[in-house]
Amino acid sequence: MAWTQAHLDAIKEAYASGVTTVSFEGRTTVYRSLNEMERVIAAIEKELNPATRRRRQYRLSSSKGF
Repeated sequence: MAWTQAHLDAIKEAYASGVTTVSFEGRTTVYRSLNEMERVIAAIEKELNPATRRRRQYRLSSSKGF
């Protein structure tokens, strides 16, 4: 399923109010728990905002006092 920001907003709003039922665009979804909703929110956020390429960090060290 292609998630949108509106889907994410609806689930976050329900989560914030402690409700496990979300209605959006004529469909209703009942989640088993708030923990399940947390996992769904994380999955949607990951899909909407894919991680950019990780930057490498280099650390230099010297034993000559440089």
